[in-house]
Amino acid sequence: MPAETDPLRILQVSTYDVGGGAERIAAQLMAYYRTQGHTAEMAVGIKRADDPGTYLIPNAALRGPWTRFWWRVYERMGPVSHRVRGVWRVRRLAEYLAEPGITLDRARGIQTMRYPGTRRLLDLPLQPPDILHAHNLHIDYFDLRQLPHLSRKRPLLITLHDMWLFTGHCAHALKGDWWKTGCAHCPDLALYPPIRRDATAINWARKRGIYAQSRFAIAAPSHWLLDRARQSMLMPAVTEARVIPNGVDVDTFRPANDARAVREALGLPPDAAILLFTALGIRTNVWKDYATLEAAVRQIAARIGDRPLVFVVLGESGEDETWDGAAVRYVPFQRDPAVVAQYYQAADLYLHAAYADTFPNTVLEALACGTPVVATAVGGIPEQIRGLARFDSGWNTSDPAEATGVLVGPGDAPAMAEAALALLADEPLRRQLSENAARDVRARFSLKQQGETYLAFYRELIARHAAETQRA
Repeated sequence: MPAETDPLRILQVSTYDVGGGAERIAAQLMAYYRTQGHTAEMAVGIKRADDPGTYLIPNAALRGPWTRFWWRVYERMGPVSHRVRGVWRVRRLAEYLAEPGITLDRARGIQTMRYPGTRRLLDLPLQPPDILHAHNLHIDYFDLRQLPHLSRKRPLLITLHDMWLFTGHCAHALKGDWWKTGCAHCPDLALYPPIRRDATAINWARKRGIYAQSRFAIAAPSHWLLDRARQSMLMPAVTEARVIPNGVDVDTFRPANDARAVREALGLPPDAAILLFTALGIRTNVWKDYATLEAAVRQIAARIGDRPLVFVVLGESGEDETWDGAAVRYVPFQRDPAVVAQYYQAADLYLHAAYADTFPNTVLEALACGTPVVATAVGGIPEQIRGLARFDSGWNTSDPAEATGVLVGPGDAPAMAEAALALLADEPLRRQLSENAARDVRARFSLKQQGETYLAFYRELIARHAAETQRA
């Protein structure tokens, strides 16, 4: 066991090494730990970059020659599958022959766990880790059945980024509380990650059985999510549960010295009212409410008067449009955080409409850049934004000296438009909220705070695991 001040060997587990949401959180933590002198590495289901401390979980390598042969057939037919008639049938057959068990699981609605590389996680680094820290474990790469084995070998911490670990299939249960007692008769099998048939009761029961044999700690970025976890079948496995909010790199995401120059660099009009929303695959993302955003922007455009209005949609490709006089600009996903920060800095307001959200990074990034946020009060978002009390709702309770934005009800486009128009029309108030927002993120949601809180938690878990191992 490392001494209290010794560097730690940390192995995180994530779906991807490069991505949005949970993947970005894991990557930021890894980078921060390295700056503090720790050995920080990552095991991923899909590796997109070339960091030597990031390991691909060897699911494919541990499968036999039969499986590897048919996957090669499947991959080689991909480029011609849309050009040659009937190739898609052969490709589907190759997929079935490669992984008949996985194919049958999916056909039955079973969330498959046939990923043999999971058992080798602790063997991937050159030296065994002191702690294993897992993030999202869905999207077809991780075998939950290995949790009992892994949690016996090393202290295990799982950060919840959504509800998937304790539902029958979905990342967020939008309707009902069946996840508390056993999912069945699911009202929406298409929710991410989708399944073909309703095997939610089977999936839920399998997870419960696995957790009954496991021992691990959990963290959640919001009280909202941790409260749900405490009501779930996950808790028999949980040794410790804490809220650790996501953090933002406040050196990158910060107010601009010259917002006008930033607009010029991005090709945005200097005197327009600029609204921003960002997410991956915005128009197809089942958790984001793009229809409410469009309705709100159209209402703002109809009432803003002669001032030009630009709505920037970051994270979506497409031809620019006009909505009732508002210019809509689509900007593809930007990998460079410094470029992303410029879009927040250029905006007057950040709008965020969602059906479900745990603790969106985008809201924190906007606030860190001094951009007030108007957002729907779902999930953990009310824990991020200090709502301005002049807007009549139970979520908005802060005076102008502390407020950082406005919270509105889900799907309430008129309220979102009303709040945005009021802030656009009152520049002194908007500037006050801008200063509050940047200050509040530095005080509550910096990457340093998140990283140091996790490091302290790691040391507690390592010491406890060592003591339990000695007693055994």
